[in-house]
Amino acid sequence: REIMANIKLQSSDGVIYAVDLRIAKCFGIIKTVMKICKIPEDQDSVVPLPRVKGDILLKILSWAEHHVDDPEPNDDYVLLVGNNGGISDWDANFLNVDHRILFDLIDAADYLDIEGLEKMACQTVSDRIKIKTIEEIRRVFNI
Repeated sequence: REIMANIKLQSSDGVIYAVDLRIAKCFGIIKTVMKICKIPEDQDSVVPLPRVKGDILLKILSWAEHHVDDPEPNDDYVLLVGNNGGISDWDANFLNVDHRILFDLIDAADYLDIEGLEKMACQTVSDRIKIKTIEEIRRVFNI
């Protein structure tokens, strides 16, 4: 049985999650930090993520664990998601959250450089908006 290396990710509110390195590498920012800071894969390092709250980080870790073996997204990915041809039931359920959480996921996915999640979440917002009136959209965005 192969032992997987872990890295610890610390959220903005101080919650630390020990994460399989294979899952953490779904985050572009982790790959970059490890490369720039020359963090060896066998070191039990803590990486602070000051722009991601613990509850959102936990949700994103769940997404990354589910998608760890997925290929890198490409430009056609968002088109598939927009037509509901490429979004799985699991992903639809994952993104079936209130607007605040969905916006937090988008912000965190952008910061963590998780292109697949960011595109899927943005497309979800777009799909929700196109069925709303102007007044409903103003309420959602506080404008």
